[in-house]
Amino acid sequence: MIGKITGRIDYRALDHVLIDVRGVGYLVYCSDRTMASLPGVGQVVALFTDLVVREDLLQLFGFTTLAEKEWHRLLTSVQGVGAKASLAILGTLGTDGVSRAIALGDWNAVKAAKGVGPKIAQRVVLDLKDKAPSMMAMGGTVAQARGEAVAEVIETSATAAPIPQPSSSAQADALSALGNLGYGPGDAAGAVAQAAGENPGADTPTLIRAALKLLAPKG
Repeated sequence: MIGKITGRIDYRALDHVLIDVRGVGYLVYCSDRTMASLPGVGQVVALFTDLVVREDLLQLFGFTTLAEKEWHRLLTSVQGVGAKASLAILGTLGTDGVSRAIALGDWNAVKAAKGVGPKIAQRVVLDLKDKAPSMMAMGGTVAQARGEAVAEVIETSATAAPIPQPSSSAQADALSALGNLGYGPGDAAGAVAQAAGENPGADTPTLIRAALKLLAPKG
């Protein structure tokens, strides 16, 4: 299994890149969002990868974070969701957006991805709803792929063009805090997802306060 690739981008297409690793070129397919984040031709990049093996085909799919890779694995486990649909969903929503949509049962958000119909979107939400809490928590611990140890992969003169390292996820931290307060994973994930949607860019304390208000008994 090829789990990560570090090398120089030789070619960029609309949905894939050709990465040269010590003279061997790997075609790696990525979501629109990931493609937009990659450096230009001639620059060095590192991507987490998932290899799909079929009788007549070997395909590599690339991701900037382990969370994105894990969501891809989960999405493609849903009946009717192939790699193309998964990349469309991730490209449209991003990992945090997928987590929020599924935690809130918002299949309309999933349906916004190109090529994903209402039945598939509803199935994604239903099948993966129990996975949203753990994936939201994962957001606080994963690290983005970077172009490290390039001298060991290609010529020593190469200079990496790293993707910025993300800060700790406020959603993950808020989810952990609510869990420590005794709230169930499903309820906590739903509240944090709704709070994050209503307060884009909010820090952890703000998300916790907003989520607690949502979880407070009504009436």
